[in-house]
Amino acid sequence: MASTRPMPMLKEGAVVPQLHQLLRDRIINCDLEPGQRLSETEFAKVYDVSRQPVREAFIKLANEKLVIVRPQRGTFVRLISVPDTLTSRFVREAVEVDLIRRVVDRATPEIVAELEAQIELQREVAETGTPAEFMRLDEAFHRRLAEVAGKLEISEYLLALNLQINRVRNISARLFEPDKLVVQHAAIVTAIRAEDATMAEGEMREHLRKVKEDLPHIILANPDYFEGAEILL
Repeated sequence: MASTRPMPMLKEGAVVPQLHQLLRDRIINCDLEPGQRLSETEFAKVYDVSRQPVREAFIKLANEKLVIVRPQRGTFVRLISVPDTLTSRFVREAVEVDLIRRVVDRATPEIVAELEAQIELQREVAETGTPAEFMRLDEAFHRRLAEVAGKLEISEYLLALNLQINRVRNISARLFEPDKLVVQHAAIVTAIRAEDATMAEGEMREHLRKVKEDLPHIILANPDYFEGAEILL
């Protein structure tokens, strides 16, 4: 395994769900890189378990299109599908634009103040934190918007849908400074404070289209991580 970071360890409880979540997170964070071969034996040793729960976790990851099992060759982290990424981005924009209009209708001054506090924390982490820390704040911001809209379950749905796009976003966070994302988040909150649903919708669209704009540059920097890039030609 390529990473030299300390390995996250299992806690007491069911092993397979924990292994699945840990490996899932590491794939999404690109700690386990696209195309990397995954060894049942090595993970079993790292996490002090038998090979069976590792195998079961791999099956779950395969069902999520995060790994691919190649007979007689082994299990590999799947390359990032550009078509899947673009589809996810399209669906996310359609959903979150609708959500932000609901947020404008529902947001109280206290909620706006809370969102502004999140923006300040994002600014701090953008300057002094890690890309992974900033991505967690980004996800928390969007999750909170869904909660304010009264549609938290949609946030959970998008989380499952956005596996490929989140892999791209984590690579992007390492290539580009997050300042622009903070500015875009702040503009969304400004529109919410102004109770301007049209402005909020426009700011959200601009924000969510950034991934599509950055994608060619991300692919150019990491060509071996992607498949289906010809769709952009």
